[in-house]
Amino acid sequence: MLKSALYLTCTVLFTTFQSIGETPLEPGAAIPKPETRWLDISGKEISLNTAKGGNGLLVIFAGNRCPYMLRNQERLHRICTFARKNNIGVVLVNSNEASRAEGESLTAMKDYAAEQQYAWYYIIDKNAALADAFDASHTPESYLFDKNSRLVYKGALDDSPGNANAVKTQLLQNAMNEMLAGKAPAINSSNSLGCNIKRRR
Repeated sequence: MLKSALYLTCTVLFTTFQSIGETPLEPGAAIPKPETRWLDISGKEISLNTAKGGNGLLVIFAGNRCPYMLRNQERLHRICTFARKNNIGVVLVNSNEASRAEGESLTAMKDYAAEQQYAWYYIIDKNAALADAFDASHTPESYLFDKNSRLVYKGALDDSPGNANAVKTQLLQNAMNEMLAGKAPAINSSNSLGCNIKRRR
């Protein structure tokens, strides 16, 4: 009897804990927190809805110092430029709240964006609220939404984030091409590999 009661209590607690956490964002889901305003490096506050282009929105969780970000600089710039040229809004998100004093501050974001010649939004995610809503865990990690604000792809930029010379499948690029052609991406999710987002807990 005691074992049964203990099991029931643990089950209830586990279920309660699970319900408090964020639900993983799956293909077909709407843009999370679309109207919440976030501070961009330009000094303006923008929402994901206002950043969205006529053909959709690309959200990438990013950072300034992650080795995987450094290895993906050229690829990231190329993919974001392609998106903008095809009327897909681009927002890079810095959710590294626990590292603001260690190279992830707004000033450091501005400096990094200038160095990388960013021509798109780069927002600061206070308390990692947006990362929590997206259930994002790594940098870089991408989320592509179509013109109807529905998720069509999430995950890595390609199949070799650690080595650009070993890329065989350009996952995000393929997803964008298929979306722009009016097709559902053949691959709509992949595992992202990178640095953990530094949340303050």
